[in-house]
Amino acid sequence: MERIAEGEYAVMEVLWEESPLTAAEVAERVPAERGWSLATVKTMLSRLLAKGVLRHEEDGRRYLYRPALAREDYVAEESGRLIDRMFGGRLTPLVAQLAARDRLTPADIEEIEALLKALKS
Repeated sequence: MERIAEGEYAVMEVLWEESPLTAAEVAERVPAERGWSLATVKTMLSRLLAKGVLRHEEDGRRYLYRPALAREDYVAEESGRLIDRMFGGRLTPLVAQLAARDRLTPADIEEIEALLKALKS
């Protein structure tokens, strides 16, 4: 699967939240702080179509866009790439790094403990 750039990801988030949408509808929903024009959104949609992560269908004179992959599948793929690249495919060093930098809240630790307990049983 081809990687999705940060800006493209903002478009995918809109479409994962609600689809199908027209380019204008996507542009309305992209966070305003990005300051993107409709032309910019159309460029992002074209890139995502070329990468095969979006599909579109004709609806009269306009196109309706929808994701070609689930958000969960993309997140799993990207998470795996990060762990492979940064931690040699091992999850424990990632968790240790987060803990060492005080990035794990008590709630995070409880969730991890509950997950590990469920995995063991």
